[in-house]
Amino acid sequence: MVTGATGNTGRHIVAELVRRGEPVRALTRDPATAPAGDGVEWVRGTHTAPQTLGAALDGADRLHITMTAGLTETGPELVRRAVAAGVRRITVLWGGWVGPVEQAVAESGVEWTRLEPQEFMSNALTWIDSIRAGGVVREAHDFPSAVVHEADIGAVAATCLLADGHTGRAYTLTGPEALTTGERLAILSRAIGRTVRLERISHEQAVERLLAAGVSRADADFVLGWHADPPPEATTVDDTVRRLLDRPARTFAQWAREHAARF
Repeated sequence: MVTGATGNTGRHIVAELVRRGEPVRALTRDPATAPAGDGVEWVRGTHTAPQTLGAALDGADRLHITMTAGLTETGPELVRRAVAAGVRRITVLWGGWVGPVEQAVAESGVEWTRLEPQEFMSNALTWIDSIRAGGVVREAHDFPSAVVHEADIGAVAATCLLADGHTGRAYTLTGPEALTTGERLAILSRAIGRTVRLERISHEQAVERLLAAGVSRADADFVLGWHADPPPEATTVDDTVRRLLDRPARTFAQWAREHAARF
């Protein structure tokens, strides 16, 4: 069973499990909008309401949990119910730190693996409107980031769900190169065939922009604080993706070509 199955990473986990011939139960709030695909049983529900997931968990022996908004409070109960229902292996895609859900998974008594990706390549999708409107991206910071492709996260999650040897491990996941915002925009410019420039704004302007978009002050401060002073894990290339998948990690240039039409 995969939670967050239509999200940025969840859909890739589902696709990878299907590619490997595994039956998948995929949790979504609206199965009518889910993509069709052999081997996928789409079920209605949300992991933030674990008390409603009895039927969804019935018969599942492996579970993937993606940390999303609201799950910090309800996730430990989801873990308890999953283990009681017979789940014996759990992967959890962390929320950026080891919180109550990640801790509950580690203390669950079943096999578990924690996936700790750094910045997603898909964060570049937040630039779509400004690139379409004027070929410019406005950001406060320009530090390098070893951005990771969501499909690589999905492939690693599938590997850890299916293969032995990953119990009790916490895997840092990055792409194959650390790129500044300006370097990513140069790559994206080549992919879409027109120049996109970076315009620096102040830290406070960036905070105000997030607040106007409905982000809480705490979350805005966390996100921008991370970009102002990213941890070493975010700026250092890690070879875990290559080791676990026996192939190179996907590059941002690949991601940019895949998504060029959206910009």
